[in-house]
Amino acid sequence: MKIYIAGPMTGIPKYNRPAFHFEAMRLASEGHVVLNPATLPDGLSKPEYMDICCAMLRCSDAVFMLRGWEKSDGAVAEHALAKTIGLEIITECREATK
Repeated sequence: MKIYIAGPMTGIPKYNRPAFHFEAMRLASEGHVVLNPATLPDGLSKPEYMDICCAMLRCSDAVFMLRGWEKSDGAVAEHALAKTIGLEIITECREATK
């Protein structure tokens, strides 16, 4: 399964990249193809990041929501898009919904 990781980044030390990378490694070890926005380079604008991230999300079968996603405007938008296009939504506590 192709899984996109969504979660808070802005205002978190190291942009929360350690949490993204940890889940990416764990999901990959389970055999999933992982689309990880934390691998994107610094220096883009928020609209540019969202454009790329939404494209990554549209290529996915599911989205993995990191803890605290509800406090991130970007992750809330990604959750809404995932729900709209019918992706499986997995939270960090491993509860799946459609």
